[in-house]
Amino acid sequence: MAVVELVGLTKAYNGEAAVSQVSLKIASGEFFSLLGPSGCGKTTTLRMVAGFVDPDEGQILIDGDDIVARPPEKRDVGIVFQNYAIFPHMSVADNIAFGLRMRKVERGTIERRVRDALRQVGLSGYEHRFQRELSGGEQQRVALARVLVTHPRILLLDEPLSALDKNLREEMKYWIKGLQKTLGITTIYVTHDQSEALTMSDRIGVMNKSRVVQVGPPTEIYERPADLFVTTFIGHSNLLDATVAESTADSVGLTLGERWSIVAPARPGLAKGQRVKLVIRPENILLDGAGGGFASLPALVEARVYQGALIRYQLTAAGQPLVAEVQNQALRPQYDAGAQVTISWRPESTEVLPAD
Repeated sequence: MAVVELVGLTKAYNGEAAVSQVSLKIASGEFFSLLGPSGCGKTTTLRMVAGFVDPDEGQILIDGDDIVARPPEKRDVGIVFQNYAIFPHMSVADNIAFGLRMRKVERGTIERRVRDALRQVGLSGYEHRFQRELSGGEQQRVALARVLVTHPRILLLDEPLSALDKNLREEMKYWIKGLQKTLGITTIYVTHDQSEALTMSDRIGVMNKSRVVQVGPPTEIYERPADLFVTTFIGHSNLLDATVAESTADSVGLTLGERWSIVAPARPGLAKGQRVKLVIRPENILLDGAGGGFASLPALVEARVYQGALIRYQLTAAGQPLVAEVQNQALRPQYDAGAQVTISWRPESTEVLPAD
């Protein structure tokens, strides 16, 4: 296990910033995800840690030692790419042993390490199989075993689930997290899939346009987004146009439309008259039946969409469209298009963000 620290890491190509002043500290044994859209700089950051890309500026510290000048093979880092690159002409055992043979490790040690790695990834007995005999998930496990057999202090994963189908991705993300927890290895995971990041990570660093815009545990990233980009990138949110009526240390009063007043959690730096967005997650909206302490608005049901376990309602409130998602449960009332309802939510489940 090792502590990884990035200090002012910067990389540009042809004058265009790929990574700008990224500073992160990843704890020993932590599962840390870099999450963001394509082109935001997350893979470039990972490749700089691995040693495949040289930074223009900044430091990469492992347990306090700057490794920027070290070649990849001297960094004690293992990386699994999107393309597993399993050699089709080699058996599973030979694929896993390949890196150790290149390091001229003694034969008996290689055999022992290969057995241990296969056991770690749940593939004992697969030693003599070839790529054509493996499923996508099994190939991924071989790729992981090939890295783990070298005993790296840091594990880097670059969108390793992107080539798998939906059901296998769901299965493998839990398997990878369980393996990482068992091994206790410091892991940096790159993905554009918010579900993967929220499910697997101890903490997430959200990247946008070459910069890290928010770092925190999954609950904080989802429930307390730092800006509108994080809000819209992580899950679905209703963004209601509002104006600040008053702002105190404890709460902010908002005006929606011409006459509706709502109370929301305090946010530093908001000024009276400022235009903002009130962020409400669809699952936090209740249709009728809320008790005291809830904010509420009258709303019109525009459409009801059946989604199995969920009923998705398209609504209009305060002259603005929004969506509510309600569990499809017995005895819970359902509403047809044209119904007048009252929507409610707990003020603390919302967020107020500057509109610009």
